[in-house]
Amino acid sequence: MARILALDFGKKRTGIAVTDPLKIIATGLDTVDSNELIGYLKKYMLKEPVELILIGYPLNFDDTPTDATPLVEKFMKKFGAVFPNMPILKIDERLTSSMASQAIAGMGLKKKDREKKELIDVTSAVIMLQEHLESRL
Repeated sequence: MARILALDFGKKRTGIAVTDPLKIIATGLDTVDSNELIGYLKKYMLKEPVELILIGYPLNFDDTPTDATPLVEKFMKKFGAVFPNMPILKIDERLTSSMASQAIAGMGLKKKDREKKELIDVTSAVIMLQEHLESRL
């Protein structure tokens, strides 16, 4: 069975989360340099079947674009050119970073480990993916 991937795309790095084959649980997969994301996804999709990509879409609380919105749109165009048959769905990512920070703080990690941006990025992707899975119920 095919998986769903979620991307918390950023200017420098992207957090990636993935479902189990039954699409029940979202788990963190990796954090990669955003410039290397297409290559990473090509390799991953050769090993694992993927049916859908979710990408965090940054908007302000008044639904206007943020500074990061054009970066996501540029990536989506590039992704579509490389993977023309793979559906990509924009997911509202508002508050996911703060939710990720709160979740990480609750894990009991040392402050130095809690502040790692890579952990926040991958946790944000997990939150987006889990919310998508729950919305399908």
